[in-house]
Amino acid sequence: MLKWILTLVVTIFLLGLVTPHLARFIRFGQLPGDVAFRWRGRVYHFPFVSIIILSLLLWLISRLI
Repeated sequence: MLKWILTLVVTIFLLGLVTPHLARFIRFGQLPGDVAFRWRGRVYHFPFVSIIILSLLLWLISRLI
């Protein structure tokens, strides 16, 4: 149990470090089908297509392992 928690914490930490740098190249959250709108001075993002693509990639990786 402790190994899983440690693995999860390390993975989340590494994703937190890598994601902002990858977002510049991949345009994650700005794909066609991702919705962004402004309401009362705030911008709300709903990255529907990005989440679907990320879920498929994670599913493929889990199937390969």
